[in-house]
Amino acid sequence: MNARPHAVDLFSTELTNLGWATDLLVAGSLATGDYRPGVSDLDLVAITDGPVTPERQKLLIDLHRRLDAGPASGLQLGCVYVPESQLADPAATHPTWTHGQLVQRILSGITRAELVRHGFAVHGREPGDLLPAFTHHDVRVAAHAELTGYWSWAARRPWIWLDPVIADLGLTSMARGRHALSTGDLLTKSRAIEQSAAPPWLKAQLRARRSGSSTRSPRLRTAWQSWRDARQTVKAARAHPPSPRPQPQPRP
Repeated sequence: MNARPHAVDLFSTELTNLGWATDLLVAGSLATGDYRPGVSDLDLVAITDGPVTPERQKLLIDLHRRLDAGPASGLQLGCVYVPESQLADPAATHPTWTHGQLVQRILSGITRAELVRHGFAVHGREPGDLLPAFTHHDVRVAAHAELTGYWSWAARRPWIWLDPVIADLGLTSMARGRHALSTGDLLTKSRAIEQSAAPPWLKAQLRARRSGSSTRSPRLRTAWQSWRDARQTVKAARAHPPSPRPQPQPRP
């Protein structure tokens, strides 16, 4: 497991001092052991003892802005704030600090799978004490939802793939989605590069960027490769949804 940045512990202390965040959990690359300082985002989930009211949201905005300008500068420290009473509802949206702003998002199935299978607590209870087990079928369903949800939306908007960040993320996300659908297991971003649909020259550049290099790729060629892969992967996912969960057979 990668050593977690000190900013995570500082954030945990300040969040605990607010008095209503009972647990702070780690998902994403830091949980799976694939964290790359200065490259990976920090994906955190806080469990709260009640609704995150507008007053609480103001406190969170102030806290995140202060950390982003100081100890967490450049670390892309993000956090989803989930009331414990809503943990069982996968469709509920929650205040989420990401890339400098507070938005409303669900706690995705893939994040739930990362928490249960690889996550750990910075403070409070462990993920397995808060969330049910995530089966291979559950992972397939979560991956299918992401491919036919956000990535389907993105695949219908070719212009957004000109953003190099989206192009890189698309290539690794499609590889991770295909792997999850076929195996029911999660794939790290580093391993996803090797399974991506990128040609050899682009894979080499993806590896370099994952290692922290400022290597650039041809913008139009990379956008085309990534957009085409997304369209094909989303189309295949729509055509082959996960089989229904097997129902237990009644005893004779």
